[in-house]
Amino acid sequence: MTAAEFKELALAFPGTEAAPHFDRTAFKVVKRRIFASLHEPSQSANICLTPTEQAEFCEVGGPGVFPIPNKWGQQGWTTFELKDVAEEVMQAAMEAAYGAAMVEKGKK
Repeated sequence: MTAAEFKELALAFPGTEAAPHFDRTAFKVVKRRIFASLHEPSQSANICLTPTEQAEFCEVGGPGVFPIPNKWGQQGWTTFELKDVAEEVMQAAMEAAYGAAMVEKGKK
């Protein structure tokens, strides 16, 4: 998956917009909650999952999927190396993160 394909996937979710977030592009639901971010120079994305989902995606996604090595990672934020992750794995992870963001904001 390329950075352009990732952006297209993220923006396909209803109510999602892109906004600058430090050295990344953040994808937010209804201008509130970030559920994913893209770092184009490294061709990687961080996706907000539950710790349980994180463990599952790390197992099925292979070495290109791993927890962010800090407190954010302990909360479920997970790095996906775009070139190393199958499109269906990325799609499933994005659906999980977007769904959680919608539920949290009472929009689902």
